[in-house]
Amino acid sequence: RQIAAHNPKRLIILDVYENNAYDIQQELKEKFPLLKLEVLIGSVRDSRRLHEVFETYKPEVVYHAAAHKHAPLMEDSPNESIKNNVIGTYKTAYAAMLSGCKKFVLISTDKAVNPTNIMGASKRLCEMIVQSFDSMIKAGKADQIPALFAHAKDEDDYMNGLSCPQEIHTEFVAVRFGNVLGSNGSVIPLFKKQIAAGGPVTVTHPDIIRYFMTIPEAVSLVLQAGTYAKGGEIFVLDMGSPMKIDTLARNLIKLSGHKPDVDIRIEYTGLRPGEKLFEEKLMAEEGLEKTENELIHIGCPIPFDTETFLSQLELL
Repeated sequence: RQIAAHNPKRLIILDVYENNAYDIQQELKEKFPLLKLEVLIGSVRDSRRLHEVFETYKPEVVYHAAAHKHAPLMEDSPNESIKNNVIGTYKTAYAAMLSGCKKFVLISTDKAVNPTNIMGASKRLCEMIVQSFDSMIKAGKADQIPALFAHAKDEDDYMNGLSCPQEIHTEFVAVRFGNVLGSNGSVIPLFKKQIAAGGPVTVTHPDIIRYFMTIPEAVSLVLQAGTYAKGGEIFVLDMGSPMKIDTLARNLIKLSGHKPDVDIRIEYTGLRPGEKLFEEKLMAEEGLEKTENELIHIGCPIPFDTETFLSQLELL
C-alpha cells in the first residue's frame, strides 16, 4: 500500500496464498486505478517459477517477506522452516542477482538473535545468506555462488542454461525487527477471540516481554532502511520500550469493557518450546551504528567463512 502510494513504475506482488493476493489486488485496483500492478501466484521454493518472473519483469527492488513465521509450528515441522525460509530466501536472492536487481531487502526478526527456536535459527541463516551473497559479489566471485536447485530431471536443461552475468551490482541487506501488531502471527487476534469467548486469556508467562510496532510504522522504516543500504548490512529497527504480554492482555480485556481476573480470567500456560522470556534486538558482539533516522540502526556483522557456509548450506 505504501509503495503503491509512491507511484512506482510497476508493482509486482508474488504470493503462494491466492486469497491474500486476491484481496490486496482488489483493494489496490480500487485505490490506485493508474497503478501498473501485477499480482502473481508462485512459491519461493520453485526456482523455475522465480527465474521466469524475474526474467520477465526484471524488478529493481525486491522486498522479501515470504516465510513461515509461527515459531511453535516450526518446532514441529523444522524441515518446512528450512525449505521455505532458508532455501526459499536463497532461491529468491539467486534469481534477483541473475536478473540484475539493484536492491534485495530481507525482512528478518529479533528471533534471529541468539536463536533458541527453529524459526529464529532459519531466519538467522537467511541473514547469513544475504551477507554471503553480498561478500561474494564484492569479492568478484558471484559466479562461484552455488545454484541450489532440486530438479532431479531437468529435461529441457532450463536451470542449467542460466548463467551469471559479468557485472553484478545487487546490494543485499536485511532489516530486523520485533513483533508487528496485527500482522500474521500477532498475538492480538488470539486475545480478541479468547475475550469474545468469555476467556480465559492465555499468557505463557507473567514476566514475558516483547517489542511491538504497528504495521505502517514497520513498513515505512523497512522502506527507508532499503534506501540507506550499501550492501551487507543488517539494519535494526528501534522498537521502543518492551511491553509485558501480560499487561497487553489486561489492557485488551479492559478495552473490551471487562475486568481482568474478575469477568475474564488470565491463565498462565508456561513457555512454549524454544520461547524466550526476553527477545533480544542484537547479538551482543554486533554493536550498533547510527543512520540519519534515529529509529534505524546498523548492526556490525559477525564475521564467518562465507565459502564454508555456502558449502554447508548445499548439504543442508
